[in-house]
Order: sequence, then C-alpha cells, then structure tokens
Amino acid sequence: MNFDPLFNPFQIDTLTSKPSAISRLRRLLGLDRAVILTVLARGWSSLAGLVTIVLIAHSLTGAEQGYYYTFGSLVALQMVFELGFSFVILQMASHECAHLSISKDDEVTGDRVAHARLASVLQKSVRWYSITAFLMPCILIPAGLHFFASNSHSGPEVAWRLPWWSVVLVASVAFQIDPVFSFLEGCGYVPQVARTRLWQALLGSVLAWAAMLTRHGLFAPAMMIAGQVLAGSIWLYTRRQLLLPLFFYHAGQDRIHWWQEVWPFQWRIAVSWLCGYFIFQLFNPILFAYWGPIAAGQMGMSLNISNALMAVSIAWVNTKAAPFGAMIARKEYLKLDHVFFRTLAQSLVVCVLGSAVVWSGVIYLNIEKSHFAHRVLGPLPFGMLLLTMIFNHIVISEAIYLRAHKQEKFLPISVMGALFMLFSSYALGKRFGAVGMITGYLGVTTFVGLGLGTFTFLRYRRIWHAE
Repeated sequence: MNFDPLFNPFQIDTLTSKPSAISRLRRLLGLDRAVILTVLARGWSSLAGLVTIVLIAHSLTGAEQGYYYTFGSLVALQMVFELGFSFVILQMASHECAHLSISKDDEVTGDRVAHARLASVLQKSVRWYSITAFLMPCILIPAGLHFFASNSHSGPEVAWRLPWWSVVLVASVAFQIDPVFSFLEGCGYVPQVARTRLWQALLGSVLAWAAMLTRHGLFAPAMMIAGQVLAGSIWLYTRRQLLLPLFFYHAGQDRIHWWQEVWPFQWRIAVSWLCGYFIFQLFNPILFAYWGPIAAGQMGMSLNISNALMAVSIAWVNTKAAPFGAMIARKEYLKLDHVFFRTLAQSLVVCVLGSAVVWSGVIYLNIEKSHFAHRVLGPLPFGMLLLTMIFNHIVISEAIYLRAHKQEKFLPISVMGALFMLFSSYALGKRFGAVGMITGYLGVTTFVGLGLGTFTFLRYRRIWHAE
C-alpha cells in the first residue's frame, strides 16, 4: 500500500538516522504510534476501570453489583448478530488497500478493481449492521427481562428494568458504527482510530462516573456506551470525504462476491466468536442464577480487572492486524514473522508483569481484611483467573496471525473449547461456585486453547509460508 509520505499508517519502523536513546527504547518495547495511542486508550480504560470499581463498591450494593456485571454478559450476546464481521472487514480492507494510495486529504487512488472492491466492503458492511442493529434490541430486551425476572433472589429489590432497556438501546447504536471503525483500521487509519478510542474511553468514563455519583449506578453501562457513541460519531464525521464517496461508489462487476470470497472465511470466524461467548461470558449469568447476584458481582469485577489487563497487553498485537494483512498480500513472510514474534514477546512481558502486580494487590487486600476484598474473588481463584488470561493472550495472538491470512483455522478449537466450557461452567459452577468454574476454565484453556491452538498455529504457519 502506497501512502502519501506525510501519512503512512502501516509503517512499522523507520530509522533513517542514528536513533536516540528514547527511539531505541521505543523500538525495544515496540512502541510505535498506533501502539502508544492504543495503550493510552486502554491504559486509561484500565485506570478508569479502577476508579469505576471503587465507585461500584461505594455506590452499589453487592446485589446491584451483580446486576451491573450481568448486564454486560447479556449485552455481549450481540456476538450472535456481529458474527465476527468486524475482523473480516478489517482484513478485507487491508488486503485491498495494499494496492491503493490514500492521500492526507482522504482521496483514494490506484488500482481500479481494488478501489471498487474496497468500496463494496464498506457498502455491504453498513447494510448488514443496519439490519442487525435493528434486530438486536428486539431480541435482547425481552430475553433480559425474562432472565432477570426468572432469577430474582431474596433481599432488597433492585430497580433494573429501565437500566436494562437503556443499555441495550444504546448498545444497538454503538453496534451500528463499529464496522466503520474496523473498515478504517483496515484502510490504515490505525493511529487515528486508536486516538478516537482514547476519546471514547475518556468521555464514556466521565458519563458513567456521573451516573454513579448521582446514585444511578445501574445506568452507568448505558452512559458509558453513550459517551463512546458520541465521541466516535464526531470523528467519523471528519472522515466523511473518504467514507461517503466509497459508500456511493458504483462497484459494478468488480465488487467483492461475498458468498464466494468472504463467507467461506467468515462463517468460521462467526462460529468462533459465538463459541467465544460460551467461553468468556457465561460465568456471570450462571452464578447469578445459582449463587445469586453477590457471587456474580464478585466474578464480574474480577473478570473486569483481568480483561482490562488483557486489553492493554494485547494492544501490541491487535494494532498490527492490518499491517499483517498487508505484508501477507505482498508475501513478505520473513518480515511478518519478525514483527509478530517480537510483538508477542513484548506484549507477553506486559501481561505477566501486570498480572503479578494485580495478584499482589488482591493478596494485600485480603491480608488487610479490606472491605473491598469481599467484592472480588479470593487470591486462589483470582490467581488462576490471571494465569488463564496469560494463556489466552498467547492463543488470541496466534489467532490474529492466522486470521490475517484470511483463513480461520481455530474453528475446531473454538467449538471444542466452547463445548467443554459450557459443560464445566454449568456443572462445576452450579456445584462449587466461582472456584469450580475458574478451575474448569484454566483446564480447558491450557489443554484445548494453548495446547491445540499452538499446534495449529505452528502447523499452518509452516504450510502456508512454504507454498
């Protein structure tokens, strides 16, 4: 992909003169512009998450905390509608942009066929998400109403109905604009998208905190998403000179033929993402149903901390997804492997060190018998959760690498993992609570995710690059 010299989003390293000490440190840590902005956004989200956790502990009861986190798990059912489309959009756009130039004024030039195919990616994406964004609240709202009404527990009544309506409706709006961000990342606007994510995190956090400080804590998820929608929409408006011409571009016979070219790849991604729900999102609803909202709240807050750490550390790899696709399109396999393995090592160091700090904090809170210690899992299950997160970090990185080839080879692993997790989460969670659930999670991740996943990664990397 050839960009204007003032704007080169896919550039990984450019060293034309003797680097300074700061430049060498940035290179060692893999801190290019996209990574820095993404880490800032996710770092802020993590820091803001800590503030949010403190506010939850002080402004919500234990039962309300359970509703708060279970809202998130049920809203995550949007995976059913998303079908892994966002990652497919990113990869399709990056492969077409490898043959195009985008000026700093957002003008697209280059190969006519690639231009038409890029436009058709955007057009089909917007149409699909518009339909599903309408269907999403029609299904999620009644499903949530039924779940919470059927699993009410003794204790003070929680006013959850209006907050539930609010979070689903706002999430549907956010769902509508998400594919455009994936498309722009695929077009090389990785640093710009990362900067926008930072503004989304800032505004969303402020609005969520305002809801909690005014004693409307269960509205905080809806307010956070609303802030993200507002900040995201403002930035997308500034990119209208790129997006609108592409959206109305007549692709004709050069358009992407989705069923022949994309669907054979996408359906595998879709199944993998649906399996991801059973692997990552079933904990809170199961604990809510069998152990009550307080147990679900402890698990939810612990998962939130773990996921925040994962979000920061995986940024090193995520921001390279579009460049990976461009390198593969140009068959630069040696460069691809060099960048990937270096990036994986850098991100893994961040993940392990962060986990050590978090686990030490949990142990300290329990030694001090802090009130906050009762809002999260104990040291043993929390430590097991963090170890599982580290293993997942490796598996997700391997999946990003393989999917950049527009191939989905993790499908059997995802299905197997989902089936084992569905069984273990229900059987162990129902009988032993959070400890049993986390034990099953660690076992499945170790043997199915890390074991079979790494075998699959090494196998197909060798086969594809030998061709």
